[in-house]
Amino acid sequence: MSITIDYYFTPQSPWTYLGHQHFAQIAAAAGAAVRVLPVDFGKIFPLSGGLPLGQRAPQRQAYRLVELQRFSEHLQVPLNRQPKFFPVGGDPAARLITAVGQHDASGVAMTLAGAIFRAVWAEERNIADDQVLAEILKECGLDAQRLAQSQVPEIQQQYEAHTQQAISAGVFGAPTYAVNGELFWGQDRLDYLERKLASK
Repeated sequence: MSITIDYYFTPQSPWTYLGHQHFAQIAAAAGAAVRVLPVDFGKIFPLSGGLPLGQRAPQRQAYRLVELQRFSEHLQVPLNRQPKFFPVGGDPAARLITAVGQHDASGVAMTLAGAIFRAVWAEERNIADDQVLAEILKECGLDAQRLAQSQVPEIQQQYEAHTQQAISAGVFGAPTYAVNGELFWGQDRLDYLERKLASK
């Protein structure tokens, strides 16, 4: 039986970046299809009790940096804990991933998402800049037209629909992986997701 995983995230999430490659490997090994769904957590947080990073208590912000370092070292994934371009607006990159998901295969959208995560967390690049997004498209061997296509109203509507889908599903943080309505929040829950897929 075919398995589909809904993959909810925001392009500037370090936790999504840390788990992305492992998630891709798990999904491929299970023969699962992935719906690549970047969403707007600026709309989700007010409904779920979440706070933007800058509004969190100082001790939570400090501990986040400790955990990022731990996971980066454990997973052997390079990460700048405090990158030059962060906080950064994720909407342009989210729309670009959405456009690629519409025009190309899901696997291509996964590849682009991974490149965008690396751009923020390992390469000190500004993913809110169209020039940077154009460069990433080129590096991924993708059609340069995708950038213009990402800026049409239909893609914005699709992005908003993905966000509403996440809200309806009960998503409150990134990354969230969903299988038949069951949520797995956080890249540190990938072992649970893997066991779920193995049971199918």
